[in-house]
Amino acid sequence: MNYRTLGRTGWKISEISFGAWAIGGSWGDVSDAESLAALHAALDGGVNFFDTADVYGDGRSERLLAKLKKQRKEKFYIATKAGRRLPVQSVEGYNKKNLHAWVNRSLKNLNTETIDLLQLHCPHTEVFYRPEVFSILDDMVQAGKLRHYGVSVEKVEEALKAIEFPNVQSVQIIFNIFRQRPAELFFAEAQKKKVGILARVPLASGMLSGKISAATKFAKDDHRHFNRHGAAFDRGETFSGVDFDVALAATAKLKKLVPPGASLAQLALKWILEFPAVTCSIPGAKRPAQVSENIAAANLKKLSPATMKQIDTLYTRQIKPLVHHYW
Repeated sequence: MNYRTLGRTGWKISEISFGAWAIGGSWGDVSDAESLAALHAALDGGVNFFDTADVYGDGRSERLLAKLKKQRKEKFYIATKAGRRLPVQSVEGYNKKNLHAWVNRSLKNLNTETIDLLQLHCPHTEVFYRPEVFSILDDMVQAGKLRHYGVSVEKVEEALKAIEFPNVQSVQIIFNIFRQRPAELFFAEAQKKKVGILARVPLASGMLSGKISAATKFAKDDHRHFNRHGAAFDRGETFSGVDFDVALAATAKLKKLVPPGASLAQLALKWILEFPAVTCSIPGAKRPAQVSENIAAANLKKLSPATMKQIDTLYTRQIKPLVHHYW
């Protein structure tokens, strides 16, 4: 495993980390025993950064990470998120009372006195124009409830606005072969301010794993079934906002670029790591085998200029018109 520094925290975190949405819920059936086995496999493979949220399984993934911490002696970092417990997203919902309630609940779920990294969980754009919200987070750092805080965003606009606040240590944003806009301007601005970048949805909801076909059926409680058109939350979270059939066609072409002995998922993860501004990629996993496949991407050889160019061309021709200016 290779490690990169997360913003100004001084933490050296694994460039392939672990996204815990899948072990919480909204990805079909998953057992706690298998999820815990996947978490152990991640630690065994050198992963030391785990990303979760208070709404993943209504705290389920946070509680699983608390179990992991109890069972293992290794030092690792847990980032969680707050804000999606609001019944309806609103600027007013990000007040002192709610933020403290959400943080206290996560502290209990994680069985800890201090959260390593708290992230606002894709709030309404207007929240990033409210300094009083970030002042509340500053106070919680001073009180010892948080070590650091950052944000998770949907749009590049939100990312750029967030890093104007001096104590935002990280920005989590969708970045993958199907969602390349963050690399245009935001990456350079984040580097100037030494803000860490967590690349989320790195495999476009599994589409870039190469294991999904036109015949694939998703469970009713899987967001890839119920949120393709944004019925439950931002549609960009599901298959990165790309039409299912278009994504399948693009994936078929990407498979031809996979290095010998590697998988499409590993190519997709390695592509993300070719951008030095990225601190880590946080693919999800429900089983140990998935974890091992993800981790192996860190050791792939650098992608050739020819491969990078072919990926860029495919994105520009087939994907960019569909997603680039939405997020």
